Amino acid sequence: MKSRAIRVTQKSPSLEALEVDLIDVPVPQAKAGEVVVEVKSAGINPSDVKAMLGMMPHATWPRTPGRDYAGVVVQGPSALIGKEVWGTGGDVGIRRNGTHANYLVLPESAVREKPAGITLQAAGAVGVPFVTAYEGFRRSGMPKAGDNVLIFGANGKVGQAAIQLATQAGATVFAVERSSQPYGGHANGKIHLINASTTDVNQYVRDHTGGKGANLVYNTVGSPYFAAANASMAIGATQILIATLDRAIPFDILAFYRGQHTFVGIDTLALDATQCAVLLDQMRPGFEQGTLQAFPVNPENVHTLDDAVTAYKKVMSGSKERVMLEL
Repeated sequence: MKSRAIRVTQKSPSLEALEVDLIDVPVPQAKAGEVVVEVKSAGINPSDVKAMLGMMPHATWPRTPGRDYAGVVVQGPSALIGKEVWGTGGDVGIRRNGTHANYLVLPESAVREKPAGITLQAAGAVGVPFVTAYEGFRRSGMPKAGDNVLIFGANGKVGQAAIQLATQAGATVFAVERSSQPYGGHANGKIHLINASTTDVNQYVRDHTGGKGANLVYNTVGSPYFAAANASMAIGATQILIATLDRAIPFDILAFYRGQHTFVGIDTLALDATQCAVLLDQMRPGFEQGTLQAFPVNPENVHTLDDAVTAYKKVMSGSKERVMLEL
């Protein structure tokens, strides 16, 4: 049986110089407590490529990259054989071989059957964005009806997932982008779309919340929006941070403690595949009922293993759409 995998032996000095090997490998054999999944689709995340560039200190080499997947169980407990499954993991493709291969070995505890209404292709694109969005809300208090939730980077995939989760809960959502581009994702209700290049975010949020501000702020971008995010926070509000461009930025400590604010940092690389599976369990009812929806996949963004480097570079060029490997 033919089995191929992307293999990275050492970090690349630059994106332009990125090289990977596509190698023939033996089909892995499941040990006790493990399953082998035949991968059908695998989303490519910026963290997958950043690991190859040496920007993820957790990464060890040599390694097959890739965190997200959907596929079919071909080895393991008899009750799982033939099941269509999905998942992700902060260890997958970072500290253990990942999803950019024909076969993937996982602990049995990490495997979950995908919701029936999602195709295998779309299921392979759900993982990191939704797990990141959910973990941010879980750590900071899940949004609820009556909350005002402010989301920076609305058209990024974590931003879209956060909007789905917040509107599913009945919260009022303010979605921020740095242009007049319309919101491109699914939502379960009306959202306030704010163009940060022409509108004062804080003033808009205050004007539409009776002066209170946002209870939850999901800052998917980091430093470029940090000041606007802080200014827009209600008394007792929480800001969630998952990324940044600048590491060191000015911070008003007085406003922080007078506002009784909380900052929550989220790094899903710290969550292994089993922990991520538990988070997918929490979101499963939404996907089954349609209040949460997988991202659409543009055929132009679907690549094969032979064309993986093109796909990796597309992701790092800032593609707003999900880029996939189909195996």
